[in-house]
Amino acid sequence: MKTFNVPIIYRSPLISAIKNRRKQQDRMKKDFTPTVLDFGPLKILLARHFGFCYGVENAIEIAFKTVEENPDKRIFLLSEMIHNPHVNNDLLAKGVRFIMDTAGKQLVPWESLTPDDIVIIPAFGTTLEIEAKLSSLGIAPLQYNTTCPFVERVWNKAEQIGKQSYTVIVHGKPGHEETRATFSHSLSNTPTVVVKDIKEAELLATFITGERKAEEFYTHFNGQYSPGFDVTKDLQRVGVVNQTTMLATETQAIADYIKNVIMDRYALTADNVSERFADTRDTLCYATNDNQSAVTGLLQQDADLAIVVGGYNSSNTSHLVELCEVKLPTYFISSEEKMVSSSEIHHWDFHHKQELHSTSFLPEQEQITIMLTSGASCPDALVEAVIRKLLSFYDLEYKMEAVAATFA
Repeated sequence: MKTFNVPIIYRSPLISAIKNRRKQQDRMKKDFTPTVLDFGPLKILLARHFGFCYGVENAIEIAFKTVEENPDKRIFLLSEMIHNPHVNNDLLAKGVRFIMDTAGKQLVPWESLTPDDIVIIPAFGTTLEIEAKLSSLGIAPLQYNTTCPFVERVWNKAEQIGKQSYTVIVHGKPGHEETRATFSHSLSNTPTVVVKDIKEAELLATFITGERKAEEFYTHFNGQYSPGFDVTKDLQRVGVVNQTTMLATETQAIADYIKNVIMDRYALTADNVSERFADTRDTLCYATNDNQSAVTGLLQQDADLAIVVGGYNSSNTSHLVELCEVKLPTYFISSEEKMVSSSEIHHWDFHHKQELHSTSFLPEQEQITIMLTSGASCPDALVEAVIRKLLSFYDLEYKMEAVAATFA
């Protein structure tokens, strides 16, 4: 797989050595057991896969190279390039400006842009409407495009099945930049509707079966369906694609559920279900799968707590938290700075969108085991910083180099 020129400030010699060692030992990526960092009183179980994915490294390389090569030009990002505050703040510090926030609120008026300006499309991609807007301003919309190739693969699949007269069901968060982009690209080819979770998929199924009156659809899915959507005919042939950072298991569960509903509704079998249900399994992102599978492997071990590092508005990171918190106390932090002391921590509650302050962080016991992972937009340097901060609470910093040397 291609390697990228990512700024050294995001790298970690320790994490790079660990990842390289695990890759050599497990080239087929079938071993999801964690890496054990044993510091004596403190043991850290590091997930098999975590941190920057292909799409994020690609976006970072393009964005920083663009800034470096155009010192005399105004450079804009449509919105946050990735959902990590450290990377975004580094770009802001270099003079890059965001045209919109993550919710789509305008921060820089369109009319203030000129054909000489550079506009970078973030890793999530953007809508066809925004591409057209940039073109109308004399700005080539795809000249500085960091859209993740795996997001584009979802768009291509949606286009492919749309041209075969399937309606596209998008599993995603309706307000997320990637889902808005996928929705826009899909509806240009076929009727499209967004479901945010399995409950909404079950609700949608009641319109496929006719259990609910058709007119109720437009209330329940307000803002989540394409213009002119006809619930009486547009749910007869469907396919499911996803926002690439959703829980892969939930996307598959939604697809399987809708497939079974379609089979029952039209008396189909496994041999002829493709008449009304499109196979879209290859749209699941490899990094999402790997990181989530690594957490599943992590959770097979015993530990006292879990720490997940990443941006608070990062969808893929929140799903890792979601997996961990089912089994044990889990702390979602954006950096090591959130760990104030061995007893005090500031951490994010993504369910209620608020930062919490806890004063019973690390248990008082002779031996403690901590699970550690991070989201796909989190620099490895932050993970190492978290490890070093944890060691400082136990006066174990001196053991860091010896443990690191075992992976050299």
